[in-house]
Amino acid sequence: MTLTLRPDVCATDTPDGMVLLDEVTGRYWQLNRTAALVLRSLLDGAEPPDTARALREAYPRLTAERAGTDSAAITDQLLAARLVVPR
Repeated sequence: MTLTLRPDVCATDTPDGMVLLDEVTGRYWQLNRTAALVLRSLLDGAEPPDTARALREAYPRLTAERAGTDSAAITDQLLAARLVVPR
């Protein structure tokens, strides 16, 4: 499943990751570098296994299992917060 930001969510890169603004609610979301990497991968069309691979490339000490778990958790949180939607 490929994802995209909701049309009323703005994203801005920061030195520490990314900030998302939900223009409907006015709520800000601060993403750390790991979450920002996962989101960028998803927005570029990556599937969950690809985002886990990207995490392992960025953080070589991360196990494959942990990368998969973290990637899935971040994706689930972005979906639950309704910041992203399926393309």
